[in-house]
Amino acid sequence: MVKVESTPSLMIRDYPQDERPRERLIQSGPASLSNQEIIAILLRTGTKSESVLQVSNRLLASFEGLNLLKDASLEEITSINGIGLAKAVQMMAAVELGRRISNLGFDDRYSIRSPEDGANYVMNDMRFLSQEHFVCLYLNTKNQVLHKQTIFIGSLNASIVHPREVFKEAFRRSAASIICIHNHPSGDPTPSREDIEVTKRLVECGRIIGIDVLDHLIIGEKKFISLKEKGYL
Repeated sequence: MVKVESTPSLMIRDYPQDERPRERLIQSGPASLSNQEIIAILLRTGTKSESVLQVSNRLLASFEGLNLLKDASLEEITSINGIGLAKAVQMMAAVELGRRISNLGFDDRYSIRSPEDGANYVMNDMRFLSQEHFVCLYLNTKNQVLHKQTIFIGSLNASIVHPREVFKEAFRRSAASIICIHNHPSGDPTPSREDIEVTKRLVECGRIIGIDVLDHLIIGEKKFISLKEKGYL
């Protein structure tokens, strides 16, 4: 009788570096991964006899893909060999996060219809900062906030706050318009000559590329100034 030796299963460390799910995500982005690879990242480790990719594959097969997995209970997930309570909890949390993101709508976004709306959106975050922070709010065509980005930290001047950095994120987010905001740690929001120069430069660049700079707000201690209301835009 011939004894057949079983071939040992590949562990994740046995895969080439550029074929491992985590490395592929870093190199090519999450959209490049299969469902099996994404679940493998969530599970992190396999078992003594199976790689995490093999466990991930079995999990998907057990639930006939993502459609049944998204509604699986804790008990059903932990019934899969190699998936304990901690991994099952991580899986359920990821599914729930995806569900909440998919349910987000435009109505959940903050709308800015006045300088006060813009100031209220950032006041609590910016009024206590010990350094100047230059922040941009990127808006859609309904003046809803798509994204908030800190562009620069430090004293403002036209050479440091470069339009390239401001508008790069606008293109990335497909923003229709921008509101620029920065704080004065002194608490006095009175605009400086540099503030006005930066504003005029950004407004001019926005007009050229077709992305409006709606306002530049300066945040002080529980008060703000709109450079649009002051006539600088």
